[in-house]
Amino acid sequence: MRIFDNPNFDFIRWRWPATALSILIILAGLVTVIVRGGLPLGVDFTGGTVVIVQFAQAVSEDDIRGALGDQAADAVVQRFGAVETNQMMIRLPLEDTGNESIDAVSADVQNRLRGGNLGEFTVINRELVSPTIGGDLRSKAIWATITALGGILAYIAFRFRFSFAVGAVVATFHDILVTLAFLTWFGYDLSLNVVAAILTIAGYSVNDTVVVFDRVRETQRLAKRDGLATVVNRAVNQTLSRTVITAGTTVIAVIALYLFGGDVLSGFAFTMIVGVVAGTYSTVFIASSVAIVLSSRTRTKAPAAQPDGRKRARA
Repeated sequence: MRIFDNPNFDFIRWRWPATALSILIILAGLVTVIVRGGLPLGVDFTGGTVVIVQFAQAVSEDDIRGALGDQAADAVVQRFGAVETNQMMIRLPLEDTGNESIDAVSADVQNRLRGGNLGEFTVINRELVSPTIGGDLRSKAIWATITALGGILAYIAFRFRFSFAVGAVVATFHDILVTLAFLTWFGYDLSLNVVAAILTIAGYSVNDTVVVFDRVRETQRLAKRDGLATVVNRAVNQTLSRTVITAGTTVIAVIALYLFGGDVLSGFAFTMIVGVVAGTYSTVFIASSVAIVLSSRTRTKAPAAQPDGRKRARA
């Protein structure tokens, strides 16, 4: 299936304005993070109280949020176990003092649920997630991201060339930073679900980039006299239909997840939407631009070989 019939868009011509736009978005996101005192971390990373409640009748996440009142803004409410069990998990962040007891938090949650007229319920489990555990999860999430990027660099450097590998890693960093910027602007906390979405985006972006770079390699073999910028632009156009179809179908599926998945999956789905768009954008403009710049610098530094393979005699 082809959406475009022999497209010939000059994408490379717009690589510098596109790069400037990306830098502007990333810097704006960085300023927002600094002004707000850091990334908004969820209960998974900051610690908090988890209360699992079993209701006698079916209730929804929105019903529980309505009963929690002013605590709903910071709470994470999600279904726990099978639907027919009517079990819900409520996660609340630690207060600034950090001296609250699990008994006090659990009692407050139960009082709010009773006030919401949600029927009979039983607290079947409660536990306190300490900031130490949250810090350990945060460290593991960071190392997981670094390991993924290192694997990407090694794989593409082995399969293609080092300049292409750097382009792919820079594009992946771009996707992560742009996604974090939008998460900050729209008020989403950084949770384990969001980290999972970010790692998924990294894999998606690299897969998209590899397809283009593979076409670049094939095109270079057939058109050895053409410059790399021309070859890259041709490769991007040749894979444009595939790129649009893949990104479009993925975004449609994730939008459905965002609309109908509830509050639990909204952060994951929103991250995926922004990441897929940013990944498609970076494959066309960022990864290709970095590969072209590094390849041209490598050629400039390399000594020029004579056509006959011998040194030219001095006059």
